[in-house]
Amino acid sequence: MSEVVSPENCQSMDEVRAGVDAVDRDIVALLKRRFGYMDAAARIKPNREAVRDEWRKADVKAKVDAEAERLGVDRKLLDRLYEDLIETSIAHEFDRYDATRG
Repeated sequence: MSEVVSPENCQSMDEVRAGVDAVDRDIVALLKRRFGYMDAAARIKPNREAVRDEWRKADVKAKVDAEAERLGVDRKLLDRLYEDLIETSIAHEFDRYDATRG
């Protein structure tokens, strides 16, 4: 396995790939944690209608947008990614809600 170096210090595609692989491992771990919170929400919410919360969806997207701006990340790209992530999270929460209370 190649040593992971920062993107600006990469000199070869092996270094780039090692860095991407390391970031992907981190992302998977963070997504596991995030979906754990979706499991908790499905357990805590009082009824199925509470699963889809458009106010909270807008709140999350606004916070992500602000953080993207602060870090200089493409806000449109993150908006698309988070739209998919949030909708996938809602679908997961519905599945977990139905599986535990169905």
